[in-house]
Amino acid sequence: MAATTTARTGQVAPFTSFLRFVLCGGGVTLLASGVLLLVGDRVPLAAANAVVTVGSTLLATELHGRFTFGRGGAGWSDHAASGLTVLISYLFTTGALLGFAAAHPHPGALAQQTVYLTASALAGLGRFLLLRLIVFRPTRPTTAPRLGREAVVAAA
Repeated sequence: MAATTTARTGQVAPFTSFLRFVLCGGGVTLLASGVLLLVGDRVPLAAANAVVTVGSTLLATELHGRFTFGRGGAGWSDHAASGLTVLISYLFTTGALLGFAAAHPHPGALAQQTVYLTASALAGLGRFLLLRLIVFRPTRPTTAPRLGREAVVAAA
């Protein structure tokens, strides 16, 4: 069985982090969907979706920092950068749906869902890469020079 972290950087291995990304992101998405079902009839859907999207993005970013990429808790800059990847994903999926609707004015539900799910999968892959390579990139360990016994004795 392959190690889940690389020895040099302590970063979670790519395949393992991708599986964790899918599980954490999918779990948070299911949770968000449930929250929308619970509040959808009491709050305007657009407002509920906005609040749920912000909340689920904050939760997913924290989970990704801690578990997906093994870097620890997410700071505010991580949350802001992750939010930007969500915005890019939203624009990408919306563009795909609008482009498909322009090319096929009366699409069936199956075709529309295929376009949406394909665009979402591509956006998710892009999001994973941005989070792994930029937002949660491993920090280079700073190593202090090792002082041998001679250096300690000489300093005394």
